[in-house]
Amino acid sequence: MGESSEAAVLQGGVLNQAVLHALDQLGLAVLVKDVTSGRYDVANDAAARILGLEQRHIVGAVDAELFDATQAVALRAADQQAQAVPDGVRAEHKLELSMGRHEFVTWRQRYVDEVSGNSKLLSVWQDVTDARRRETQLQSALSQLEQQQKANDSLRRDVEDNQVRDTVSGLYHRAHFEEQLRREADLSSREQREFALVSVSIDNLDEIRRMHGVEGCERVVEALGRLLRANTRAMDSPCRLGGDRFIVLLSGIGLAIAHSRMEQLRRQCAQHIVPFNGQQVPFTVAMGVASFPHTAGGIDELMRAADRAMASAKEKGGNRIALASIQFVPAT
Repeated sequence: MGESSEAAVLQGGVLNQAVLHALDQLGLAVLVKDVTSGRYDVANDAAARILGLEQRHIVGAVDAELFDATQAVALRAADQQAQAVPDGVRAEHKLELSMGRHEFVTWRQRYVDEVSGNSKLLSVWQDVTDARRRETQLQSALSQLEQQQKANDSLRRDVEDNQVRDTVSGLYHRAHFEEQLRREADLSSREQREFALVSVSIDNLDEIRRMHGVEGCERVVEALGRLLRANTRAMDSPCRLGGDRFIVLLSGIGLAIAHSRMEQLRRQCAQHIVPFNGQQVPFTVAMGVASFPHTAGGIDELMRAADRAMASAKEKGGNRIALASIQFVPAT
């Protein structure tokens, strides 16, 4: 409110009582303070009510007489800021009152009284405590709903995952793997690119079962599942066929790169120790690597080639990788 519009609120230098009454009905506190003395000249009924000062005489008092020292200093600083800005200043206050902690939004504006010529400071206060509390409760409710939605999404993903993944190893089931293999073969045929298939078997799993039981075997399968997931990419498909048999689809890479990556995995398995019942269970793997289309041009023959190579690795004592034979087609 600029000095040119004071007539809307002032009448002969005195605040218009109709305006004061209207603001009071809206629950807005109106206070006028003499800038020089710092004492209040005007306070409507809402001021005493929302500021918890109903038992106090506001008119004629200064802030230090109505509020504690810390609050009085904060109010004084807000007054000084408003006096320096002709167009008025919006501020927020959190006050400890007799009825508890309340939050307020205020508007302060300096004007000159037409009768006395003294500088006055008009402030209008709105108690936003309940609104802020409701906003906080709403935000909390929205946050809880968001967390619940995330939990539901996670549960849904877990359910979907359980439909395509082995519960012990965390790897894909055969059905999902076979579907990915068909897609990869179709894509590779169209784009004339390679992919590799790796057949994996845990060495001496029967001996591990004899020494550590079924649960000990499961801990080894879990460990191999983690290593397979860590050593494959999102576009690859590691799968557990059952028992000690695993197979890995390596998308878009040839025999040499597949061998290099699986050699790294073989070494990790040989160095990995599975803790179980206070004992350390070592394990190794035998692997056979085949590639499309150099080893075989069909997925069934490709899987058989990878299995033959893996069997060859096991026959030589395990803990090694064997490569499937590459087809050489004579030139025509």
